Amino acid sequence: MKYVFLILIGLLPVFGLAQPKLVPQKVTLKNGRSFSLKMPADLEIIPAAEGLKRVRFFAKAPDGRIFVTDMYNLTDNKRGKIYILDGFDPKTGRFAAVKTYMSGLHNPNSVQFYRDADGQDWIYIAETEKLTRRKFTHGEERPTDTNPQTLATFPDHGLSYKYGGWHLTRTIAFGTNGKMYVSVGSSCNSCVEKEEVRASILEMNPDGTGQRIFAKGLRNAVGLRWFGQQLFATNQGSDHLGTQRPDETFYAVKDGADYGWPYCHSSNGKIFADPKIKRPGGCSGVTPPYAWFPARSSALGFDYFDDANAPKELKGGFVVALHGSTNKAIGHGYKIVVMRKGEPLQDLITGFLQKGKVVGRPCDIFKLDASSFFFSDDHTGIIYLVRKRGTTNAITAATEPAAIASVSPETAPTGTSSPGSTCYALIIFGAATFARYFVS
Repeated sequence: MKYVFLILIGLLPVFGLAQPKLVPQKVTLKNGRSFSLKMPADLEIIPAAEGLKRVRFFAKAPDGRIFVTDMYNLTDNKRGKIYILDGFDPKTGRFAAVKTYMSGLHNPNSVQFYRDADGQDWIYIAETEKLTRRKFTHGEERPTDTNPQTLATFPDHGLSYKYGGWHLTRTIAFGTNGKMYVSVGSSCNSCVEKEEVRASILEMNPDGTGQRIFAKGLRNAVGLRWFGQQLFATNQGSDHLGTQRPDETFYAVKDGADYGWPYCHSSNGKIFADPKIKRPGGCSGVTPPYAWFPARSSALGFDYFDDANAPKELKGGFVVALHGSTNKAIGHGYKIVVMRKGEPLQDLITGFLQKGKVVGRPCDIFKLDASSFFFSDDHTGIIYLVRKRGTTNAITAATEPAAIASVSPETAPTGTSSPGSTCYALIIFGAATFARYFVS
């Protein structure tokens, strides 16, 4: 009996890592088109808003409304918009209206909100060549501040998609330390940049002062969020080393760290040197990833589910959108996965690529509560709600935080929102610890 007990104990981690069973669920759009996606049976998926274009990243305004960016299409254009997703019905899981907040924007990938020490709310807009902010008034449907402040400018040129693409998205995140972080992708697939700001994450004050490079060597860190006292980022690997490497990577970003690009890459979490572009010292000092995803899967937006009452499929994990390889023949990605440090990836929603046909490309993940989230599909212009069956959801206005709890980098955050979604000068986090999820 003793030996049986020991064997069972040894098998417990294996049971915990088991891939949840995914079953087909039919999705029907307003235009009558339907298809099936595979996901756990106790979750349901609802098209919450349709008819958009290249819809990208979410943010929750201080008044509780959900804002989302739209880059229009894959070209370098100035037809981008910011939408307000309005009139959410908790029973049906759908928005009554999609309102245009701003238009005529240059590839707006990210928008965020921040409340300063004087109680003034600001909306921050990241376009390819600049970062601006305006005063934000609760309930406004168009900007009431007509004099935007330009806080930073960025390079707005690079090689075309034909040559590996240049990265024209900029993503914003705010930290509990009162700082703002902006990711700036590379100008190419693989090259030595002439502009230091490329392939980096910048840190600055909310008014744009004190700008510096926080981390470098990140080819294209599109997903960017702050949890507890730690900045996290997804990063897209180079395309010239085959279809099976390098990894798409996930980092707990450290101040001053060098993540290697274009000289060094990751394969199954191990650092290796680029065969052509070399530097003195090789890959010494390059920080390995916190986690990784298959090559060419294009990891983008993510959120974290640390709630005690979260469904087992989500609990204690990062839910990550794998946008999918541009080359459909490679086929990596095109799914939403759950990532837990040190454990195999678990598929959560699959089927966005079916027999060479793309039915969607997940982009951003936005946690609504412990058992539900929105995700954007920038291929078909749809916002989806995923939630536990039998539940309803409400989008409520943010409450005024009272203090900052002490949270170490080893501590997983608690609560249903993060400063990556709604940003204020003061943020509350719980003190429950899950050391295995955070780096030392």
